Amino acid sequence: MLNQIGGIHHITSIATDANKNNRFFTKVLGLRRVKKTVNFDVPDVYHLYYGNEEGAPGSAITYFPYPNIGTRTRGSGEIGITAFSVPKGAMGYWQNRLVEMGIANLQSSERFGDARLEFTGPDGEGLAMVETDDDKRQPWIGNDIGTDVAIRGFHSASMSLKDEGAMRELLVFMNYEIADTKDGVTRLVAKKRNGADIIDLQTAPASDNAQQGAGSVHHIALAVDNDKDQAAVRKALKDTGYAVTPVIDRNYFHSIYFRVPDGILFEVATNNPGFTVDEDRKALGQSLKLPHQHTHLREQLEQTLPVIED
Repeated sequence: MLNQIGGIHHITSIATDANKNNRFFTKVLGLRRVKKTVNFDVPDVYHLYYGNEEGAPGSAITYFPYPNIGTRTRGSGEIGITAFSVPKGAMGYWQNRLVEMGIANLQSSERFGDARLEFTGPDGEGLAMVETDDDKRQPWIGNDIGTDVAIRGFHSASMSLKDEGAMRELLVFMNYEIADTKDGVTRLVAKKRNGADIIDLQTAPASDNAQQGAGSVHHIALAVDNDKDQAAVRKALKDTGYAVTPVIDRNYFHSIYFRVPDGILFEVATNNPGFTVDEDRKALGQSLKLPHQHTHLREQLEQTLPVIED
């Protein structure tokens, strides 16, 4: 059993249009764009990060905007809904705001006693707000949303699976505990918490396998404090039989990756060094930042990447 995992670090998804994506997460949801960089493996594609003031682990949702990518096919073996934490009593504000801004497919519900508002993002991705009354994380309030209703970070991720058994076993191994099961949902909570502590498992045995496209979650990253903890997690996963990548330097954190039989791609990312390693806190997300292996492409990328209008 591992004890180094501390909840969700970030969640990365796929989009089509960088400007549409940026407008939604900054203007509609009120998050801060904390980094404008490129996909390390496909440098002519942006990698955009949104979160709280510093994009702290547990707050950062990130996107690869591929202009010509097809639409996702929903099904099993994917993260179906990414949920954000908002303060108790904020749901009315968000219901009205999202309606006024033309956001589609709003559905109010309750899960494990918490008020919940599900909706779809600009590429049809499944998103939700969940009211919580004990989230002490500081929100970003640089947009027009007050601190009494602003997003605190992630609340949870909901995974759609044909059989939850293997995923439940993996998450328990990775320091999650089963909190409750109700209405076909099994909730697991990280024992070492960073605020983004919850993963919900939803089973649909008859569903087809999901196919990635615009609106899909590309991967979910879990958090560890440092390189030493990451090395211990990597060894334990490899000893258990998972094919885990070597450590990859992502500039703002160090990462390892492995894929589970359900098809979901996991990352384990360090909390350090963070997004201020190459930008001042006040200027986060404003300039195009390139990983060292792509700095020679700057002139080309600045001419070909779409200009993001703030």
